Amino acid sequence: MMNKSSSAAVQRDSKPTWVLLPHQTQNLADLFRIGHKLWQGNFGTTYLCTDKSTAKNYACKSIPKRKLFYTEDYDDVLREIQIMQRLSEQPHVVKIRGAYEDAAAVHLVMELCEGGELFQRIVRKGHYSEKEAAKLMKTVVEVVDACHSLGVMHRDLKPDNFLFDSDEEGATLKATNFGLSVFYKPGQIFSDVVGSPCYVAPEVLCKRYGPEADVWSAGVILYILLCGMPPFWAESEGGIFQEILQGKLDLQSEPWPSISDSAKNLIREMLDRDPKKRLTARDVLCHPWIVDDIAPDIPLDSAVLSRLKQFSSMNKLKKMALRVIAERLSEEEIGDLKDWFKAMDTDNSGTITLDELKDGLQQVSSELMESEIKDLMAAADFDNSGTIDYGEFLAATLHLNKLEREENLLSAFYFFDKDGSGYITIDELQQACKEFGLSDVHLDEMIKEIDQDNDGQIDFGEFAAMMRKGNGGMGRRSMRSQINLEDALGHANNGSDELIDCSP
Repeated sequence: MMNKSSSAAVQRDSKPTWVLLPHQTQNLADLFRIGHKLWQGNFGTTYLCTDKSTAKNYACKSIPKRKLFYTEDYDDVLREIQIMQRLSEQPHVVKIRGAYEDAAAVHLVMELCEGGELFQRIVRKGHYSEKEAAKLMKTVVEVVDACHSLGVMHRDLKPDNFLFDSDEEGATLKATNFGLSVFYKPGQIFSDVVGSPCYVAPEVLCKRYGPEADVWSAGVILYILLCGMPPFWAESEGGIFQEILQGKLDLQSEPWPSISDSAKNLIREMLDRDPKKRLTARDVLCHPWIVDDIAPDIPLDSAVLSRLKQFSSMNKLKKMALRVIAERLSEEEIGDLKDWFKAMDTDNSGTITLDELKDGLQQVSSELMESEIKDLMAAADFDNSGTIDYGEFLAATLHLNKLEREENLLSAFYFFDKDGSGYITIDELQQACKEFGLSDVHLDEMIKEIDQDNDGQIDFGEFAAMMRKGNGGMGRRSMRSQINLEDALGHANNGSDELIDCSP
C-alpha cells in the first residue's frame, strides 16, 4: 500500500541460482501431479495437485522467483511458510503439507479447500442472519486469537482470505494467505503500511500499530456480514482512508434498526479507533453475542434496497453495462438474486409492479417514502414498461464486485464498441441507448466526465475506471507497498510532515 522500499533488489542472472529455503527439497514433479489453475494472485498461481503416492488432492501455490524483485519479497515468502508451519495445529487454519523449491519457483503445497471464499458466499447471500454471522465471526476471531497467542499478526484479514473446506452449508471455515503476516513480540510497534484498503485499521495508516489492528479488520468483516457493505468507503482509496481515520460509524440506517443491540455493541467495541480501548480477540470470544447464542436467526433483505439505491445514482453507461453483464452471468453467479426476485414477484407474472416493489421494500424499511420507491422503480425500469422484469432486476441489484472482474468489464466494453475500434463513441452510445429504451440526453456531458484524455471518446481504461468508481471499496487488492499513502490521503495537512491527526 506504499511505494516499494529502497531495499536492494535481488541480484541474479538470467537463470536464477539463489535459493530461498534453508535446505534442499525434493522435486515437486516427482511427488505431485500438477492439475488445473485454481487461483491467480499477484505474486503466485495456485494449482490443483495430486500426491502420486496417496492420490490425495492438495492446492499448490507456486511463486515464480522472477517476481521476487526485492530482499523483502523473498523474506515474506519464507516467513509465510514459517508462520503456516507454526499454525499447523490450528483447526481453522489451512494446513501446509510441504514447501518445495526449484530453479524457477517456490511451491507451497497446502490443504485443498473446495468450498470457495467467504467473500464469494457473502456476494451470493448479500448478508447473513445474526445467528449465521455470529458462528462465522467466532471462527474468524478464534483464528486471530490463535495467531496472537503464538506471536503472529495476520495483517490482511478479509473475507477473501477465509475458505470453506467444502460446498456444504455447514462447511468448516479456514484462514489462508499469510503472505503479509509477521511474528511480533509484546509491545512491539510496526510502521509499514500493509493490508487491504477497506479493512485496514486507522493506526496502520498512522504507521504505529500492533496486533490490535487484526481485531479492527475482523470488526469490518462482522459489519459486512450483517449488512453487505463495508463500514467505511468512498470512491477513491484516499477517500476510504479518510473515512477510516475520521468517518462516522453508521449503525442507524437500514438494516441496523433491525439488528440486535448486542451485535451493534460488539461492532462498536471492535471498531474503536483507539487500539488501547479496542477489545482483544479473547475479549470478543467472551462477548455475550458470541457466547450466549442470543443472535436472532432472522435473514435480512436490506441488500436489495441498498443496491437499488446505488443503481439509481449511476450514469446511463454504467446502468447499461450492468445490464449487459447481468445477462451473461451463470446461475451460480446470480445466487440469491433469483430468489429475491421471486419473493417480490408475488403474482408470479415474471415482472415486479410498483405495488410489489413497495410491499417488498417496506418490509426492509418502513421509513421509505412512496416518492423514493417510485424513483427506485424508475431507475430499474429500463424500457419504461411500468414494471421490472428479471433482467432489469438483476442489473439493478447485482453485487458490484462483479465489476472487479476483467472479463465482465471487457464483455461489456465490446458490447458498446460496435465497430471494434477500441473506443466507445457518442454515436455508439446513442445506438445503445436506443436498444435499451433510454434517453440519449446529456450523453455528451457524460462522455466528458469519463473521457480522461479529452479525445471525445472512451477507451477501455477510462471505461473500467468509470465502472469501478464508487463500488464500495470491497475489491480484492491487497499487497505490500502498492500506493503512496501521502498521495492517497491528498496531503491532508497541506504538506506538513504529519499527514493527518492520528490521535484516537
